[in-house]
Amino acid sequence: MHDSFENQSWPPSASFEQLRLRAGAYESIREFFKQRKVLEVDTPSLSVATTPDPNIHSFETHFHGGGEEQQQHRYLITSPEFHMKRLLAAGSGCIYQICHVFRQAELGSQHNPEFTMLEWYRIGMDYHSLMKEVAELVSLLLTVELTEPEYLTYQAAFLRYVGIDPLTATLTELRQQAQKAGLTLPAAGQDDKDLYLDYLMATQVQPQLGNGRLTFIYEYPASQCALARIASDNNQIAERFELFLEGIELANGFHELADAEQQLQRFRSELERRAQAGMPPVTIDQHLIAALAGGFPDCSGVALGLDRLIQFISNQKSINDVLAFPFNRA
Repeated sequence: MHDSFENQSWPPSASFEQLRLRAGAYESIREFFKQRKVLEVDTPSLSVATTPDPNIHSFETHFHGGGEEQQQHRYLITSPEFHMKRLLAAGSGCIYQICHVFRQAELGSQHNPEFTMLEWYRIGMDYHSLMKEVAELVSLLLTVELTEPEYLTYQAAFLRYVGIDPLTATLTELRQQAQKAGLTLPAAGQDDKDLYLDYLMATQVQPQLGNGRLTFIYEYPASQCALARIASDNNQIAERFELFLEGIELANGFHELADAEQQLQRFRSELERRAQAGMPPVTIDQHLIAALAGGFPDCSGVALGLDRLIQFISNQKSINDVLAFPFNRA
């Protein structure tokens, strides 16, 4: 940035070199998918529904035009997933999208409330094959040489770095392990095994991942299945993966759940968890449920945080340094 802009709030945070780097990354991504005949799509930023996941907080707004009967509640999307799945159910074939998404309560050196997501879906591809495609794309974008990607099950990662089996550990064992690590959960969460696993993952496992290479963690506990299928040969695990680089999470992928009734039940369970945590209810996406019921192709999908990846590529300490106008300048 030009010296004369120093300590002023109106110019962009990112340098034009950074903005050119981002533009080049977008060109490479589009060429990557063009070569694979994956269609680029564009879907709404405003939605009638949002994810009920209690760990994800949505921005809410209202539409006031067209008379009182047209006034409608809306959410800013936290992901393009639900709309993209409706396209898949309608017969789009393999698709991808680069878009802005919005999440409340996320602000810091690696978080901006509005951020850029690359999301794509591959019909007929299992999530192991998708992990390899993710590795290929990220390696293409990186400007440094890494060693071969590492693939670890969630269970193996916990055994290696925490010394416990996350699939069989009791609540007491998890609580003791958390206490040894100096972690104390709020009273409301002390009977929640997944909260302990999340804390241990974030503080004991994640910092060890992706050192000089891409590390994929897969086969998450079934209780953390989100929108992923439960493995057909082991109901303890979900067909879900995450990608880490230098201790930072970059991507989250699934072998996508295609069962409408099961998806609706998961949404309802998440609404119950929201209520237990004193959080307001949100609207379930009935369009998505109808799309799944109408026939959803066997596919795997992944969402990748582009701002974090560009932050890593350009060796910037803050995400603000790769955004033209972050939250405090928007």
